[in-house]
This record gives sequence, structure tokens and C-alpha cells, in this order.
Amino acid sequence: MSVTDDRPSRWTFLTHHARVLVEIARDPEIRLRDIAATIGITERAVQGIVRDLYEAGYLHRDKVGRRNRYSLNLDRTFRYPTEAGLPVRVLIEIFAQHDMRRRQSE
Repeated sequence: MSVTDDRPSRWTFLTHHARVLVEIARDPEIRLRDIAATIGITERAVQGIVRDLYEAGYLHRDKVGRRNRYSLNLDRTFRYPTEAGLPVRVLIEIFAQHDMRRRQSE
């Protein structure tokens, strides 16, 4: 079965966990509903992912007034065995560079 222009494939290289982490890196004060809208999943799904990332030590939450401010532990390594020695910093840096190039071209 081949993919045609009228029926594009729905898979992506990044998981929702990676996308949530990238969005938090882009804006540490982002609201969960904004993450959900940006990556196209439910706010409840984002809440679960943030909880997973928090419990695994990839991010920390601080309450600032009524909002959360997130900080990332970029030295935590990827979980999958083939990438287990690499820090998530590598992923975040890729997208930070992409964001900088995009802003320069605007």
C-alpha cells in the first residue's frame, strides 16, 4: 500500500512526549491548553504527559501566582536503549536552532 497525495501518512518522528517537552522549552510559562492546541491533542493528554515527564525527572514545576512555570532537566537521558546515553538537551537544541532560523527569516 502506498501513500498518495490525497491520503497522507499520519505518523511522525516525534512522540507527543517529545513535542510537549519542546513546547515547554520554547515557553516555560506556557499553559497546558496552549500546548494541546499547538500539537493537536487534548488538554487531558497533555496533563498526563506533563505528569509523566515530572515523575521521570525531566521537568520541574513551580507555582507562580495562579500559573505554573516549568524548568527542564536537560541532562536527563533518553529512555530508549539505543539513545539512552544521550541527554534530551540534544533534542531541545535542535529545535532551538530551528526556532532561531525561523525567526531570522521572518
